Amino acid sequence: MTELAPVLVGAAPLSPADVVAVVRHDVPVQIDAEALARVADTRRVIDGLAADPNPHYGVSTGFGALATTFIAPDRRLQLQASLIRSHAAGTGAEVEREVVRGLQLLRLQTLASGRTGVRPVVVETYAALLNSGITPVVREYGSLGCSGDLAPLAHIALATMGEGDVRDASGALVPASDALAAAGIEPLTLVEKEGLALINGTDGMLGMLVLALHDLETLLLTADIAAAMSVESQLGTDAVFAADLMALRAQTGQSASAANLRAFLGDSPMVASHKGPDDGRVQDAYSLRCSPQVHGAARDTLAHATLIAGRELASVIDNPVITLDGRIESNGNFHGAPVAAVLDFLAISVADVASVSERRTDRALDPARSHGLPPFLADEVGVDSGLMIAQYAAAGIVSELKRLAVPASVDSIPSSAMQEDHVSMGWAAARKLRRAIDGLGRVLAIEILTGARALDLRAPLQAGPATGAVRDLVRTVAAGPGPDRFLSPEMEAVTALVQSGAVARIAKEHTHG
Repeated sequence: MTELAPVLVGAAPLSPADVVAVVRHDVPVQIDAEALARVADTRRVIDGLAADPNPHYGVSTGFGALATTFIAPDRRLQLQASLIRSHAAGTGAEVEREVVRGLQLLRLQTLASGRTGVRPVVVETYAALLNSGITPVVREYGSLGCSGDLAPLAHIALATMGEGDVRDASGALVPASDALAAAGIEPLTLVEKEGLALINGTDGMLGMLVLALHDLETLLLTADIAAAMSVESQLGTDAVFAADLMALRAQTGQSASAANLRAFLGDSPMVASHKGPDDGRVQDAYSLRCSPQVHGAARDTLAHATLIAGRELASVIDNPVITLDGRIESNGNFHGAPVAAVLDFLAISVADVASVSERRTDRALDPARSHGLPPFLADEVGVDSGLMIAQYAAAGIVSELKRLAVPASVDSIPSSAMQEDHVSMGWAAARKLRRAIDGLGRVLAIEILTGARALDLRAPLQAGPATGAVRDLVRTVAAGPGPDRFLSPEMEAVTALVQSGAVARIAKEHTHG
């Protein structure tokens, strides 16, 4: 097996693909040598300020509402340790490993910028933890998204000090001190400015945004193939997806989804079987006819969110920050509003795509609307229930997705004795988006399971190359039409095909043009 080349940190902003590679696939990181030299140069600025009898925020003062309290030199090591210990105040369930690795990687990128004032050893320690597969325990609740993701990032910093609990490379829960010792990593003793530099950032919400963008790109293509299976198996028309019709509306996402639907349906014998003047239907229902409009709106939202994520990946988020000319300045760049807003926007689009998918599934199960398919696609009507309750599951998920679409970013709540009196709730927006994306994958899987059965029930009519290939893939994990059987395992198996990207890949492989 070829060893993956490490991702270089510090020479240029990380790309979304870099982030996914490191946090999800354990690709190692390497620190750029020039970046380490910049870090060392900036540290000398902080050392000079630490020796100044005048107070400097984050160097010789307290934090937050205590920013005006001068701290004597002999208490500053305790100040740094106390900051991290007190801010590592998360509660609730552990968050996912890839989310924690996102926190680690994106904070490392900011530390390597040379604008935070940490020593090179801090940068090297963060890289070593990632490359050793050490994953600090970070808990669900604690971040208000301002000043960044304080509590989650503090849990990361605590582990570098050899305190708290971590998961080692095998996933075992062990004390951080033991994991660091086993990996040959010396625990950090933080000095002036370093505590703040480790916790003032939007890294948690940004990491989850980057992962969401990656997953949604696949799921929106999967939504197009699911819609194609529904249109085809319900004897709908592809004429409404024509390129000249799409050109009348200058929406790029809509045009892209319509192009996918044309490609998936263009060679379908089933669609061709009812084309022409003998087809008495004037228009399909909105859930079929307007699929590109709904899916396209989500694609445009995805494009906007990708733009914001790219800007944030190219940013240095810390407070205070050391400028290029050597000043140390307080700022508000840690506020998560830009990221929180697009996380909420994506949750709205996810709910909408899932909603139209569930409506297409429901049409397939209703003999009054399915154009000749048996009720609920059951084998023996009255004895068998077919896919009736699979649709219930989709409906229940869609209902939850509507609740998850309620914005978190408008729900500011004040903290820190009214010093932090307006917060972004970006972490909460990211957490609910992750749940929403999981739900979307399940709703699409139910539509694909339904579409596959409906295509089989249209025999001897044949599906097109792409939709037929997806139906055949489904058949590797879920049987075709027949008497009722335990359905949940098949739903889970098709969901795994959707979430892994297998459905999208096979559809593309069998599409011409």
